[in-house]
Amino acid sequence: MEIKNKKISEEEFAELRQEVLLQWPTGKEVVLQEAVDYHKSLPREKIFADKLLGAKKSGRTLIQPRAGVPVIEEHIKLMQYLQDEGEADLLPTTIDSYTRQNRYEEAENGVAESIRLSRAMLNGLPVVNHGVKNSRRVIESTKVPVQIRHGTPDARLLAEVSLAAGFTSFEGGGISYNLPYCKNVPMEKTIQDWQYVDRLAGLYEEYGVSINREPYGPLTGTLVPPCISHAVAVIEALLAAEQGVKNITVGYGQCGNLIQDVAAIRTLEELADEYLAKAGYSGVEVTTVLHQWMGGFPADEAKAFGVIALGSTVAGLSKATKVIVKSPHEAAGIPTMEANAQGLRCTRQVVNMLADQTFENSHLEEEKEIIRQETRCLVEKCFQLGEGDIALGAVRAVKAGVVDVPFAPCRANANLMLPARDNDGAVRILNMGNLPFTQELKDFHREKIEERARAENRKASFQMVIDDVYAIGKGRLVGRPKY
Repeated sequence: MEIKNKKISEEEFAELRQEVLLQWPTGKEVVLQEAVDYHKSLPREKIFADKLLGAKKSGRTLIQPRAGVPVIEEHIKLMQYLQDEGEADLLPTTIDSYTRQNRYEEAENGVAESIRLSRAMLNGLPVVNHGVKNSRRVIESTKVPVQIRHGTPDARLLAEVSLAAGFTSFEGGGISYNLPYCKNVPMEKTIQDWQYVDRLAGLYEEYGVSINREPYGPLTGTLVPPCISHAVAVIEALLAAEQGVKNITVGYGQCGNLIQDVAAIRTLEELADEYLAKAGYSGVEVTTVLHQWMGGFPADEAKAFGVIALGSTVAGLSKATKVIVKSPHEAAGIPTMEANAQGLRCTRQVVNMLADQTFENSHLEEEKEIIRQETRCLVEKCFQLGEGDIALGAVRAVKAGVVDVPFAPCRANANLMLPARDNDGAVRILNMGNLPFTQELKDFHREKIEERARAENRKASFQMVIDDVYAIGKGRLVGRPKY
Protein backbone atom coordinates (compact mmCIF):
# COMPACT_ATOMS: atom_id res chain seq x y z
CA MET A 1 0.00 0.00 0.00
CA GLU A 2 1.51 3.30 -1.10
CA ILE A 3 1.01 6.17 1.33
CA LYS A 4 1.59 9.86 0.62
CA ASN A 5 0.76 13.10 2.36
CA LYS A 6 -1.31 14.31 -0.55
CA LYS A 7 -4.80 15.79 -0.58
CA ILE A 8 -7.36 13.22 -1.72
CA SER A 9 -8.78 14.22 -5.11
CA GLU A 10 -12.46 15.02 -5.50
CA GLU A 11 -12.99 11.99 -7.75
CA GLU A 12 -11.20 9.55 -5.44
CA PHE A 13 -13.01 10.86 -2.37
CA ALA A 14 -16.41 10.53 -4.05
CA GLU A 15 -15.61 6.92 -4.98
CA LEU A 16 -14.41 6.05 -1.48
CA ARG A 17 -17.42 7.77 0.05
CA GLN A 18 -19.87 5.54 -1.80
CA GLU A 19 -18.20 2.50 -0.25
CA VAL A 20 -18.00 3.98 3.26
CA LEU A 21 -21.65 5.03 3.44
CA LEU A 22 -22.76 1.51 2.53
CA GLN A 23 -21.03 -0.05 5.58
CA TRP A 24 -24.20 0.29 7.70
CA PRO A 25 -27.79 1.33 6.80
CA THR A 26 -27.57 4.68 8.63
CA GLY A 27 -24.99 5.80 6.08
CA LYS A 28 -27.95 6.47 3.78
CA GLU A 29 -29.03 9.28 6.13
CA VAL A 30 -25.89 11.29 5.36
CA VAL A 31 -26.50 14.07 2.84
CA LEU A 32 -23.62 16.53 2.76
CA GLN A 33 -25.45 19.71 1.76
CA GLU A 34 -28.23 19.05 4.27
CA ALA A 35 -25.60 18.43 6.97
CA VAL A 36 -23.81 21.66 6.09
CA ASP A 37 -27.09 23.58 6.32
CA TYR A 38 -27.77 22.01 9.73
CA HIS A 39 -24.34 23.05 11.02
CA LYS A 40 -24.90 26.59 9.78
CA SER A 41 -28.18 26.71 11.70
CA LEU A 42 -26.44 25.97 15.02
CA PRO A 43 -25.93 28.87 17.45
CA ARG A 44 -22.28 29.92 17.80
CA GLU A 45 -22.11 28.76 21.42
CA LYS A 46 -22.49 25.17 20.16
CA ILE A 47 -19.56 25.34 17.74
CA PHE A 48 -16.41 23.74 19.12
CA ALA A 49 -13.91 25.72 17.04
CA ASP A 50 -15.46 29.05 18.05
CA LYS A 51 -15.44 28.16 21.74
CA LEU A 52 -11.79 27.09 21.59
CA LEU A 53 -10.62 30.19 19.74
CA GLY A 54 -12.48 32.41 22.18
CA ALA A 55 -10.77 30.68 25.11
CA LYS A 56 -7.37 30.94 23.45
CA LYS A 57 -7.83 34.65 22.86
CA SER A 58 -8.87 35.32 26.46
CA GLY A 59 -6.31 32.94 28.02
CA ARG A 60 -9.07 30.90 29.65
CA THR A 61 -8.91 27.13 30.16
CA LEU A 62 -12.09 25.22 29.26
CA ILE A 63 -13.07 22.00 31.05
CA GLN A 64 -14.36 18.83 29.40
CA PRO A 65 -15.16 15.35 30.77
CA ARG A 66 -15.16 11.91 29.19
CA ALA A 67 -18.58 10.21 29.14
CA GLY A 68 -20.97 8.14 27.07
CA VAL A 69 -23.78 5.58 27.52
CA PRO A 70 -25.55 3.48 24.86
CA VAL A 71 -29.16 4.71 24.95
CA ILE A 72 -29.86 8.17 23.51
CA GLU A 73 -32.27 9.23 26.26
CA GLU A 74 -29.83 8.23 29.01
CA HIS A 75 -26.91 9.83 27.18
CA ILE A 76 -28.84 13.10 26.97
CA LYS A 77 -29.52 12.98 30.73
CA LEU A 78 -25.81 12.40 31.33
CA MET A 79 -24.77 15.27 29.07
CA GLN A 80 -27.24 17.68 30.65
CA TYR A 81 -26.09 16.70 34.14
CA LEU A 82 -22.41 17.24 33.32
CA GLN A 83 -23.26 20.53 31.65
CA ASP A 84 -25.46 21.85 34.50
CA GLU A 85 -24.08 20.19 37.64
CA GLY A 86 -20.52 19.66 36.42
CA GLU A 87 -20.25 23.13 34.83
CA ALA A 88 -18.60 21.62 31.71
CA ASP A 89 -17.66 24.11 29.01
CA LEU A 90 -17.44 21.36 26.39
CA LEU A 91 -19.09 17.95 26.28
CA PRO A 92 -17.93 14.58 24.93
CA THR A 93 -19.73 11.70 23.36
CA THR A 94 -17.57 8.68 24.04
CA ILE A 95 -18.13 5.90 21.51
CA ASP A 96 -18.54 2.23 22.48
CA SER A 97 -15.90 -0.43 21.88
CA TYR A 98 -17.88 -2.37 19.25
CA THR A 99 -18.21 0.73 17.07
CA ARG A 100 -14.48 1.35 17.46
CA GLN A 101 -13.89 -2.02 15.81
CA ASN A 102 -16.60 -1.42 13.15
CA ARG A 103 -18.72 -4.21 14.67
CA TYR A 104 -22.03 -2.43 14.18
CA GLU A 105 -24.28 -5.48 14.48
CA GLU A 106 -22.94 -6.25 17.95
CA ALA A 107 -23.34 -2.59 18.88
CA GLU A 108 -26.98 -2.84 17.74
CA ASN A 109 -27.48 -5.83 20.03
CA GLY A 110 -25.85 -3.92 22.87
CA VAL A 111 -28.33 -1.06 22.53
CA ALA A 112 -31.25 -3.52 22.55
CA GLU A 113 -29.89 -5.28 25.66
CA SER A 114 -29.30 -1.95 27.40
CA ILE A 115 -32.94 -1.02 26.82
CA ARG A 116 -34.20 -4.45 27.88
CA LEU A 117 -32.17 -4.58 31.10
CA SER A 118 -32.42 -0.84 31.88
CA ARG A 119 -28.66 -0.59 32.35
CA ALA A 120 -25.70 0.21 30.12
CA MET A 121 -24.42 -2.86 28.29
CA LEU A 122 -22.00 -0.85 26.14
CA ASN A 123 -19.24 1.52 27.26
CA GLY A 124 -20.35 4.42 25.08
CA LEU A 125 -22.87 5.73 22.57
CA PRO A 126 -22.96 3.86 19.21
CA VAL A 127 -23.60 6.90 17.03
CA VAL A 128 -23.42 4.93 13.78
CA ASN A 129 -26.26 2.69 14.93
CA HIS A 130 -28.39 5.57 16.19
CA GLY A 131 -27.92 7.41 12.91
CA VAL A 132 -28.02 11.08 11.95
CA LYS A 133 -31.50 12.12 13.08
CA ASN A 134 -31.45 10.32 16.44
CA SER A 135 -27.93 11.55 17.24
CA ARG A 136 -28.99 15.14 16.54
CA ARG A 137 -31.13 14.92 19.65
CA VAL A 138 -27.89 15.04 21.67
CA ILE A 139 -26.81 18.26 19.95
CA GLU A 140 -30.27 19.83 20.33
CA SER A 141 -30.58 18.95 24.02
CA THR A 142 -27.31 20.60 25.11
CA LYS A 143 -26.17 24.22 25.40
CA VAL A 144 -22.46 23.73 24.71
CA PRO A 145 -20.37 22.15 21.90
CA VAL A 146 -20.13 18.35 21.77
CA GLN A 147 -17.15 16.30 20.56
CA ILE A 148 -16.85 12.69 19.39
CA ARG A 149 -14.21 10.84 21.44
CA HIS A 150 -13.45 7.21 20.70
CA GLY A 151 -10.38 5.13 19.71
CA THR A 152 -11.28 3.89 16.25
CA PRO A 153 -8.62 2.79 13.73
CA ASP A 154 -11.10 3.10 10.83
CA ALA A 155 -13.42 5.96 11.82
CA ARG A 156 -14.65 6.90 8.35
CA LEU A 157 -18.33 5.95 8.75
CA LEU A 158 -18.37 7.23 12.33
CA ALA A 159 -17.08 10.57 11.08
CA GLU A 160 -19.66 10.71 8.29
CA VAL A 161 -22.62 10.01 10.59
CA SER A 162 -21.47 12.10 13.55
CA LEU A 163 -20.49 15.18 11.53
CA ALA A 164 -23.79 15.00 9.64
CA ALA A 165 -25.51 14.78 13.04
CA GLY A 166 -24.02 18.12 14.10
CA PHE A 167 -21.05 17.16 16.28
CA THR A 168 -18.51 19.94 15.69
CA SER A 169 -15.32 18.23 16.87
CA PHE A 170 -13.82 14.83 16.09
CA GLU A 171 -10.92 13.24 17.96
CA GLY A 172 -8.23 10.84 16.76
CA GLY A 173 -5.59 10.21 14.12
CA GLY A 174 -3.86 7.58 12.03
CA ILE A 175 -0.94 7.16 14.43
CA SER A 176 -2.53 8.02 17.77
CA TYR A 177 -5.47 5.68 17.16
CA ASN A 178 -3.28 2.86 15.92
CA LEU A 179 -0.22 2.35 18.11
CA PRO A 180 -2.01 2.62 21.50
CA TYR A 181 -5.13 0.72 20.38
CA CYS A 182 -4.34 -1.88 17.71
CA LYS A 183 -2.28 -5.02 17.46
CA ASN A 184 -2.13 -5.96 13.79
CA VAL A 185 -3.54 -3.04 11.78
CA PRO A 186 -0.87 -1.70 9.37
CA MET A 187 0.17 1.92 9.88
CA GLU A 188 -0.37 2.59 6.17
CA LYS A 189 -4.04 1.61 6.49
CA THR A 190 -4.85 3.75 9.53
CA ILE A 191 -3.09 6.79 8.09
CA GLN A 192 -4.97 6.34 4.83
CA ASP A 193 -8.31 5.90 6.60
CA TRP A 194 -7.68 9.00 8.69
CA GLN A 195 -6.76 10.98 5.59
CA TYR A 196 -10.37 10.30 4.58
CA VAL A 197 -11.63 11.64 7.94
CA ASP A 198 -9.48 14.75 7.59
CA ARG A 199 -10.58 15.25 3.99
CA LEU A 200 -14.21 15.04 5.13
CA ALA A 201 -13.52 17.70 7.78
CA GLY A 202 -11.71 19.75 5.13
CA LEU A 203 -14.73 19.44 2.84
CA TYR A 204 -16.99 20.85 5.55
CA GLU A 205 -14.47 23.69 5.93
CA GLU A 206 -14.75 24.46 2.23
CA TYR A 207 -18.53 24.68 2.67
CA GLY A 208 -18.05 27.23 5.44
CA VAL A 209 -18.35 24.88 8.44
CA SER A 210 -15.31 24.67 10.74
CA ILE A 211 -14.80 21.22 12.26
CA ASN A 212 -12.31 20.96 15.10
CA ARG A 213 -9.90 18.02 14.77
CA GLU A 214 -8.01 16.74 17.78
CA PRO A 215 -5.21 14.16 17.50
CA TYR A 216 -5.17 11.91 20.56
CA GLY A 217 -2.39 13.30 22.76
CA PRO A 218 -1.74 10.86 25.62
CA LEU A 219 -1.07 7.82 23.38
CA THR A 220 -0.61 4.93 25.84
CA GLY A 221 -1.03 7.39 28.70
CA THR A 222 1.72 6.15 31.01
CA LEU A 223 5.19 7.73 31.19
CA VAL A 224 5.11 8.92 27.57
CA PRO A 225 7.99 11.41 27.15
CA PRO A 226 6.73 14.78 25.85
CA CYS A 227 8.84 14.57 22.68
CA ILE A 228 7.10 11.34 21.60
CA SER A 229 3.56 12.66 21.95
CA HIS A 230 4.64 16.04 20.53
CA ALA A 231 6.11 14.41 17.44
CA VAL A 232 2.92 12.41 16.84
CA ALA A 233 0.80 15.54 17.37
CA VAL A 234 2.88 17.55 14.90
CA ILE A 235 2.74 14.78 12.28
CA GLU A 236 -1.02 14.35 12.62
CA ALA A 237 -1.51 18.12 12.45
CA LEU A 238 0.45 18.19 9.19
CA LEU A 239 -1.59 15.29 7.78
CA ALA A 240 -4.85 17.03 8.73
CA ALA A 241 -3.78 20.37 7.29
CA GLU A 242 -2.94 18.77 3.95
CA GLN A 243 -6.54 17.57 3.70
CA GLY A 244 -7.91 21.06 4.38
CA VAL A 245 -8.49 21.05 8.14
CA LYS A 246 -8.18 24.56 9.60
CA ASN A 247 -8.86 24.06 13.33
CA ILE A 248 -6.58 21.62 15.17
CA THR A 249 -6.22 20.89 18.88
CA VAL A 250 -2.94 19.20 19.78
CA GLY A 251 -2.82 17.28 23.05
CA TYR A 252 -0.53 16.05 25.79
CA GLY A 253 -1.06 13.62 28.65
CA GLN A 254 0.04 14.84 32.09
CA CYS A 255 3.19 13.08 33.29
CA GLY A 256 3.30 14.44 36.85
CA ASN A 257 6.27 16.79 37.12
CA LEU A 258 4.82 20.32 37.27
CA ILE A 259 7.61 22.10 35.39
CA GLN A 260 7.91 19.44 32.66
CA ASP A 261 4.14 19.36 32.14
CA VAL A 262 3.80 23.14 31.88
CA ALA A 263 6.78 23.23 29.51
CA ALA A 264 5.21 20.48 27.40
CA ILE A 265 1.91 22.30 26.86
CA ARG A 266 3.63 25.60 26.06
CA THR A 267 6.01 24.06 23.52
CA LEU A 268 3.32 21.89 21.93
CA GLU A 269 1.42 24.75 20.33
CA GLU A 270 4.68 26.48 19.40
CA LEU A 271 6.07 23.40 17.62
CA ALA A 272 2.82 22.66 15.81
CA ASP A 273 2.69 26.25 14.54
CA GLU A 274 6.37 26.05 13.55
CA TYR A 275 5.99 22.94 11.39
CA LEU A 276 2.67 23.98 9.87
CA ALA A 277 4.24 27.28 8.78
CA LYS A 278 7.37 25.53 7.50
CA ALA A 279 5.19 23.22 5.39
CA GLY A 280 3.30 26.18 3.95
CA TYR A 281 -0.10 25.61 5.58
CA SER A 282 -1.63 29.01 6.25
CA GLY A 283 -4.74 29.92 8.21
CA VAL A 284 -4.59 26.87 10.49
CA GLU A 285 -5.64 27.70 14.07
CA VAL A 286 -3.89 25.60 16.72
CA THR A 287 -5.11 25.14 20.30
CA THR A 288 -4.00 22.80 23.09
CA VAL A 289 -5.52 20.21 25.40
CA LEU A 290 -4.06 18.76 28.59
CA HIS A 291 -5.28 15.30 29.55
CA GLN A 292 -5.22 14.79 33.29
CA TRP A 293 -3.19 11.80 34.53
CA MET A 294 -4.02 8.73 32.42
CA GLY A 295 -2.24 6.12 34.55
CA GLY A 296 -3.24 4.34 37.74
CA PHE A 297 -5.21 6.32 40.32
CA PRO A 298 -5.44 5.93 44.09
CA ALA A 299 -8.57 4.02 45.17
CA ASP A 300 -9.16 6.53 47.97
CA GLU A 301 -11.41 9.27 46.53
CA ALA A 302 -9.82 12.04 48.59
CA LYS A 303 -6.38 11.09 47.24
CA ALA A 304 -7.82 10.84 43.71
CA PHE A 305 -8.98 14.45 44.02
CA GLY A 306 -5.36 15.35 44.78
CA VAL A 307 -4.28 13.85 41.44
CA ILE A 308 -7.10 15.70 39.65
CA ALA A 309 -6.15 18.97 41.35
CA LEU A 310 -2.50 18.62 40.27
CA GLY A 311 -3.59 18.10 36.66
CA SER A 312 -5.87 21.11 36.95
CA THR A 313 -2.91 23.14 38.22
CA VAL A 314 -0.86 22.20 35.17
CA ALA A 315 -3.73 23.20 32.88
CA GLY A 316 -4.18 26.53 34.65
CA LEU A 317 -0.48 27.47 34.81
CA SER A 318 0.31 26.36 31.25
CA LYS A 319 -2.79 28.18 29.90
CA ALA A 320 -3.91 25.07 28.03
CA THR A 321 -6.95 25.88 25.91
CA LYS A 322 -8.85 23.02 27.49
CA VAL A 323 -8.36 20.20 29.96
CA ILE A 324 -9.84 16.69 29.83
CA VAL A 325 -10.97 15.92 33.35
CA LYS A 326 -10.80 12.68 35.34
CA SER A 327 -13.10 11.56 38.16
CA PRO A 328 -12.43 10.30 41.72
CA HIS A 329 -13.71 6.87 40.57
CA GLU A 330 -10.85 6.22 38.11
CA ALA A 331 -9.45 3.33 40.16
CA ALA A 332 -12.85 1.63 40.30
CA GLY A 333 -13.87 1.85 36.64
CA ILE A 334 -16.56 3.85 34.84
CA PRO A 335 -17.58 6.75 37.11
CA THR A 336 -21.10 7.68 38.11
CA MET A 337 -22.32 10.94 36.61
CA GLU A 338 -22.15 12.47 40.10
CA ALA A 339 -18.46 11.54 40.46
CA ASN A 340 -17.76 12.80 36.96
CA ALA A 341 -19.34 16.14 37.85
CA GLN A 342 -17.27 16.30 41.05
CA GLY A 343 -14.06 15.96 39.05
CA LEU A 344 -15.25 18.78 36.79
CA ARG A 345 -16.09 21.10 39.68
CA CYS A 346 -12.75 20.39 41.35
CA THR A 347 -10.99 21.29 38.10
CA ARG A 348 -13.15 24.37 37.62
CA GLN A 349 -12.17 25.69 41.06
CA VAL A 350 -8.44 25.25 40.42
CA VAL A 351 -8.31 26.68 36.89
CA ASN A 352 -10.41 29.66 37.96
CA MET A 353 -8.04 30.38 40.86
CA LEU A 354 -5.06 30.23 38.49
CA ALA A 355 -6.63 32.20 35.64
CA ASP A 356 -4.85 35.45 36.52
CA GLN A 357 -1.58 33.90 37.68
CA THR A 358 1.59 33.49 35.64
CA PHE A 359 4.33 30.91 35.98
CA GLU A 360 7.86 31.56 34.74
CA ASN A 361 11.31 30.48 35.92
CA SER A 362 14.68 29.41 34.56
CA HIS A 363 14.02 25.68 35.07
CA LEU A 364 10.87 25.99 32.97
CA GLU A 365 12.79 27.61 30.13
CA GLU A 366 15.45 24.89 30.28
CA GLU A 367 12.80 22.18 30.12
CA LYS A 368 11.07 23.86 27.20
CA GLU A 369 14.33 23.94 25.26
CA ILE A 370 14.99 20.24 25.93
CA ILE A 371 11.51 19.34 24.63
CA ARG A 372 11.98 21.51 21.53
CA GLN A 373 15.31 19.89 20.67
CA GLU A 374 14.01 16.34 21.24
CA THR A 375 10.84 16.86 19.20
CA ARG A 376 12.72 18.43 16.30
CA CYS A 377 15.13 15.48 16.25
CA LEU A 378 12.18 13.09 15.86
CA VAL A 379 10.14 15.09 13.33
CA GLU A 380 13.16 15.94 11.17
CA LYS A 381 14.14 12.26 11.06
CA CYS A 382 10.59 11.38 9.98
CA PHE A 383 10.85 13.81 7.08
CA GLN A 384 14.25 12.35 6.20
CA LEU A 385 12.96 8.76 6.25
CA GLY A 386 9.99 9.76 4.10
CA GLU A 387 12.21 11.62 1.63
CA GLY A 388 10.25 14.77 2.39
CA ASP A 389 6.83 13.08 2.74
CA ILE A 390 5.65 13.06 6.36
CA ALA A 391 3.02 10.31 5.86
CA LEU A 392 5.56 7.90 4.40
CA GLY A 393 8.11 9.11 6.94
CA ALA A 394 5.77 8.35 9.84
CA VAL A 395 5.26 4.77 8.67
CA ARG A 396 8.98 4.22 8.24
CA ALA A 397 9.77 5.97 11.52
CA VAL A 398 7.53 3.61 13.49
CA LYS A 399 9.13 0.59 11.82
CA ALA A 400 12.60 1.98 12.56
CA GLY A 401 11.80 2.80 16.20
CA VAL A 402 12.29 6.52 15.59
CA VAL A 403 8.73 7.06 16.80
CA ASP A 404 8.50 4.56 19.65
CA VAL A 405 5.50 4.69 22.01
CA PRO A 406 6.14 3.05 25.39
CA PHE A 407 3.94 0.08 26.29
CA ALA A 408 2.07 0.17 22.95
CA PRO A 409 0.32 -3.10 21.96
CA CYS A 410 0.87 -2.59 18.22
CA ARG A 411 3.29 -5.07 16.63
CA ALA A 412 4.57 -2.34 14.31
CA ASN A 413 5.83 -0.40 17.35
CA ALA A 414 9.47 -1.13 18.20
CA ASN A 415 8.96 -1.03 21.99
CA LEU A 416 12.71 -0.55 22.47
CA MET A 417 12.60 2.84 24.17
CA LEU A 418 11.97 2.73 27.93
CA PRO A 419 11.02 5.76 30.03
CA ALA A 420 11.65 6.29 33.73
CA ARG A 421 11.41 9.25 36.07
CA ASP A 422 14.41 11.28 37.14
CA ASN A 423 15.05 12.32 40.74
CA ASP A 424 12.56 15.20 40.41
CA GLY A 425 9.84 13.07 38.84
CA ALA A 426 10.22 14.28 35.26
CA VAL A 427 9.91 11.56 32.62
CA ARG A 428 13.29 10.79 31.05
CA ILE A 429 14.55 7.96 28.88
CA LEU A 430 16.24 4.95 30.47
CA ASN A 431 16.77 3.02 27.22
CA MET A 432 17.10 5.13 24.07
CA GLY A 433 16.26 2.36 21.65
CA ASN A 434 16.55 3.93 18.18
CA LEU A 435 15.56 7.49 19.05
CA PRO A 436 17.62 9.81 16.81
CA PHE A 437 18.79 12.17 19.55
CA THR A 438 22.03 14.12 19.51
CA GLN A 439 24.80 12.88 21.77
CA GLU A 440 24.22 15.88 24.01
CA LEU A 441 20.58 14.87 24.54
CA LYS A 442 21.53 11.25 25.15
CA ASP A 443 24.06 12.34 27.79
CA PHE A 444 21.43 14.58 29.41
CA HIS A 445 19.00 11.68 29.86
CA ARG A 446 21.67 9.27 31.06
CA GLU A 447 22.87 11.73 33.72
CA LYS A 448 19.32 12.45 34.90
CA ILE A 449 18.61 8.74 35.37
CA GLU A 450 21.99 8.13 37.04
CA GLU A 451 21.36 11.02 39.44
CA ARG A 452 18.20 9.27 40.64
CA ALA A 453 19.98 5.91 40.84
CA ARG A 454 22.64 7.44 43.10
CA ALA A 455 20.00 9.06 45.32
CA GLU A 456 18.21 5.74 45.71
CA ASN A 457 21.42 3.73 46.11
CA ARG A 458 20.51 1.30 43.34
CA LYS A 459 21.38 0.66 39.71
CA ALA A 460 19.32 2.23 36.95
CA SER A 461 17.18 -0.65 35.69
CA PHE A 462 13.78 -1.77 34.44
CA GLN A 463 12.68 -2.01 38.07
CA MET A 464 12.56 1.78 38.12
CA VAL A 465 10.06 1.70 35.25
CA ILE A 466 7.84 -0.78 37.09
CA ASP A 467 8.03 1.24 40.29
CA ASP A 468 7.13 4.46 38.44
CA VAL A 469 4.11 2.92 36.70
CA TYR A 470 2.50 2.11 40.06
CA ALA A 471 3.76 5.06 42.10
CA ILE A 472 0.85 7.52 41.77
CA GLY A 473 -1.67 4.82 42.63
CA LYS A 474 0.36 4.29 45.81
CA GLY A 475 0.45 7.97 46.70
CA ARG A 476 3.78 9.15 45.27
CA LEU A 477 5.16 10.40 41.96
CA VAL A 478 8.59 8.76 41.83
CA GLY A 479 8.70 5.01 42.41
CA ARG A 480 11.25 4.94 45.21
CA PRO A 481 12.38 1.55 46.58
CA LYS A 482 11.02 2.56 50.03
CA TYR A 483 8.27 5.03 50.72
